[in-house]
Amino acid sequence: MGNKREQIKMTPDEIQEFLASQFKVQIATVDPDGAPHLVTMFYTLLDGRIAFTTYARSQKVVNLRRNPVMTCLVEDGLEYGELRGVKLKGKGRIIEDPAVRTKVGRVVGSRMAGLPVPELGAPIDPVIAEGIEKALAKRVVVVMEPDHVTSWDHRKF
Repeated sequence: MGNKREQIKMTPDEIQEFLASQFKVQIATVDPDGAPHLVTMFYTLLDGRIAFTTYARSQKVVNLRRNPVMTCLVEDGLEYGELRGVKLKGKGRIIEDPAVRTKVGRVVGSRMAGLPVPELGAPIDPVIAEGIEKALAKRVVVVMEPDHVTSWDHRKF
């Protein structure tokens, strides 16, 4: 029957489905003094990986340029028996390509504004697109490149 840890572990397909169904991620990078810098961000999946936009001069980007180590946590559930989550440890890859920034930014920007969320790369209303582009001008995309993934789904008990 295996131990509890093995019983609640998600399959790779379950992990992808879970990550695709959520939109907030907790991001931890390493500050210059070694302390964790922890923030919550809206995200989407880019080629199956967590991706988000942030200001190019934000502390998390400054940290990643110095040390690309990053941990992400996506979690859900209110009661113990409903808890599920995925923790990814790896490296944050910074992308400055405007096309990628637009692709990710339209999804994340729509979520942040409470607007209908387009599919990644789908066309959106030109007025909304223009507003999002202005908001993205000073931003970059960060993509989580995981080396290690841990998951749990207490609903499997």
